Amino acid sequence: MSRLAETHGLTDVQQEILSTVRDFVDKEIIPVATELEHRDEYPQAIVDGLKDLGLFGLMIPEEYGGLGESLLTYALCVEEISRGWMSVSGIINTHFIVAYMIKQHGTQEQKDHFLPRMALGEIRGAFSMSEPGLGSDVSAITSKAVKDGDAYVLDGQKMWLTNGGTSSLVAVLVRSDEGHPEGTAPHKSMTTFLVEKEPGFGEVRPGLTVPGKIDKMGYKGVDTTELIMDGLRVPADRVLGGVTGRGFYQMMDGVEVGRVNVAARGCGVARRAFELGVAYAQQRHAFGKPIAQHQAIQFKLAEMATKVEAAHAMMVNAARKKDSGERNDLEAGMAKYLASEYCKEVVEDSFRIHGGYGFSKEYEIERLYREAPMLLIGEGTAEIQKMIIGRRLLEEYRLQN
Repeated sequence: MSRLAETHGLTDVQQEILSTVRDFVDKEIIPVATELEHRDEYPQAIVDGLKDLGLFGLMIPEEYGGLGESLLTYALCVEEISRGWMSVSGIINTHFIVAYMIKQHGTQEQKDHFLPRMALGEIRGAFSMSEPGLGSDVSAITSKAVKDGDAYVLDGQKMWLTNGGTSSLVAVLVRSDEGHPEGTAPHKSMTTFLVEKEPGFGEVRPGLTVPGKIDKMGYKGVDTTELIMDGLRVPADRVLGGVTGRGFYQMMDGVEVGRVNVAARGCGVARRAFELGVAYAQQRHAFGKPIAQHQAIQFKLAEMATKVEAAHAMMVNAARKKDSGERNDLEAGMAKYLASEYCKEVVEDSFRIHGGYGFSKEYEIERLYREAPMLLIGEGTAEIQKMIIGRRLLEEYRLQN
């Protein structure tokens, strides 16, 4: 057990869960991750193993067949999984966000229908906000839902769906003007629909097409896709929560916990990069001794370890804040921002320690070097996080007249 990134105050159950996940990562993920990543192959055997461990239902309440664990427990598991291969954490993270949104905002019928099968991993979740013409500006969404009898007709194109192909349930955010007169603020006229579909690519249900995987620099294995809706009919009882106009708030709640998980991913990747760097520095010799004995390398290792520790502490703090029932957008934004930036820096320092070998695909650090940049933009860019942090700080420290 590494001294870095320890989490104090965990229960015996939490420690047992983490120990089990860590053992699974060491035995089942790390030995095959680089090979699967180079082939851009979906890690079906790994996903099946996580399903057997109950990871897909980790935060789903026990009454629906889940383990009923906290966000902290989940984030620590994500950290361990990302240490093995970040793509695997993406497979369960989007699933987790959809399950969380249904648990927090769904109708009782929606909870009863989806959560038990999501806990078993029989239903896999994905969620969709972004579109080709927008990035962080969610208010510019153009996909629309129009009421037609006892259903809604959805049209539009969505982008950057993690699990877009392998999922069987997608939470889709679209504009819905019904009941919201012209001039209503954009964020008050958005609705989240729970769209069930067949896994795969092509036309996965009438009016819904998943064209294929987007070829990415890193974050391979997991499928990232577009979603094209053309006359897609969705029953009215698949409006999340049963009421239109609340989708923006529901999605933001999901993204808030998602940011804690992106921070956890950054912590896991950074920790693995440090492990690789500190090991290589003791094996590689230069000028008659291991390079770890050179002061310049020791300085790098010291900085890397400090960043790993700091990012982990902020991630744990953000998770515990959310678990307490308090608002945590400030802490989640800080944790996501710091962990992502530190992850990039730690990976690059480990890459430098490896020298020319870091550029070789035979070494694991090459994969991490391509994966780390995704964290800088996923669940909101660094600039968006700083905007959130700045606004919340001004709320907290507003001068009184």
